[in-house]
Amino acid sequence: MRVDAGGVGIEYQVTGDGRPVVLLHGFPDSGRLWRHQVPALAEAGFRVIVPDLRGYGRSDKPAEVEAYAMAALVGDVAAVLNDAGAPRAHVVGHDWGAALAWAFAAFVPDQVDHLAALSVGHPATFRKGGFEQYQKSWYMLLFQFKGIAEKWLSNDDWAHFRAWAHHPDADAVIAELEADESLTPALNYYRANIPPASWLSSGRQLPPIQAPTMGVWSSGDMALTERQMTNSAQSVASEWRYERLDGPGHWMQLEAPDEVSRLLLDFLPSEG
Repeated sequence: MRVDAGGVGIEYQVTGDGRPVVLLHGFPDSGRLWRHQVPALAEAGFRVIVPDLRGYGRSDKPAEVEAYAMAALVGDVAAVLNDAGAPRAHVVGHDWGAALAWAFAAFVPDQVDHLAALSVGHPATFRKGGFEQYQKSWYMLLFQFKGIAEKWLSNDDWAHFRAWAHHPDADAVIAELEADESLTPALNYYRANIPPASWLSSGRQLPPIQAPTMGVWSSGDMALTERQMTNSAQSVASEWRYERLDGPGHWMQLEAPDEVSRLLLDFLPSEG
């Protein structure tokens, strides 16, 4: 299915019937990231909505960096849910999809039933993550340099990407990035939302999260500290639940798919 979101076409898929849940991917994936969770959720009685976020897959790829600002991404999710006939849904996100899920829950609280954030904690806690988080986030500064970042990631059969990310699905992800010309649009998420100057400021204050929220962090994550997730409780006005997965890396949906599906099914109500 496809919806026009302010002039940008967003592709999404719907599987199953029942209470809606939207799954938001991050860098450098497409909606394909959730391929293990979609059947598990659908079989449990959910209507699973999975978009390719702008810049990825078959969705449009605006050329302007500012087109990837968080406000535009929030509008994309709202457009998808409206087009899918789901005025209110559970929202699940990973990586940039988690950052988007936090923002969507903050600014459009009436449309969010339950929120599940995987890997990436609330933006306020990320910015206050201290030296350890800044050390892990070194690549975010590299990604600001257009052309240089693209070459660093893709040269020599994507050697740096493979060595840094340890993505369990690297070959398929790289094939998608090349076929869809998604690398620069994917990097524009970093350029639009966390330019270097933002590291020295507290950023925009988000309203407290009103939805029951679960944060999930994996001990093998190369990019994010546990503290940036556990401290997210301070920004949630409703029920907060924290789950730690020992062993998996950043892409927990692929490395521990059954465990991630189990946590989502345990946390997200399918009726009501």
